Amino acid sequence: MSSMAGMRGRGIIITVLGLTQIMAWGSSYYLPAVIAPAVARDTSWPLAWVVGGLSLGLLVAGLISPRVGSSIERHGGRNVLAFSAFCIGAGQIGLAAAPSLAVYIGAWLVIGLGMGAGLYDAAFATLGRLYGNSARSAITTLTLFGGLASTVCWPISAFLLSTIGWRGACLAYAAVQLLIALPLYLTLLPRRVPQRSAASDVDRNAAAARPVNPSLP
Repeated sequence: MSSMAGMRGRGIIITVLGLTQIMAWGSSYYLPAVIAPAVARDTSWPLAWVVGGLSLGLLVAGLISPRVGSSIERHGGRNVLAFSAFCIGAGQIGLAAAPSLAVYIGAWLVIGLGMGAGLYDAAFATLGRLYGNSARSAITTLTLFGGLASTVCWPISAFLLSTIGWRGACLAYAAVQLLIALPLYLTLLPRRVPQRSAASDVDRNAAAARPVNPSLP
């Protein structure tokens, strides 16, 4: 019975991470491809800067990646992923309310924090910290979820853009992060992670020292 319960718990965690990966990619990396022309047209901001906000966000994501890896190694992924959802949600609110290009870019920097703390590699590290060597199949499943992000989110973003505008679309994605992803992380991911053996710690610390890059799904 305990083994079956453990398998159910593992399945729930993988499903939660899979769904939140779709939400995270759709709320960040894939969003400018849909809304950027409308943002530039509505605000008269240069399209290069409108799209460039994402590039700056990715730079921030890369800069924080070493800290993300070491934090997940020490404490597990629950709080890191919750931080990601909060940052992406807060950044989306910033985009929606942006009165100037500077504020818009600043909002993307906040979203960059969320991308660095919550996209693929942070989720992979979370599974690795929970399940060790047995995490490989879980990571494969999570990759399949993430691969659906563009297929799912581009049509949704286009629909939101056509019905409530780009600012409304950003607010909708903020709600997804703050009202769905954040509670899922806090409620369903374990507060405590398994203890590591001394030998395992050496290997994991070496892995955590490598930067975590927000790679494409």
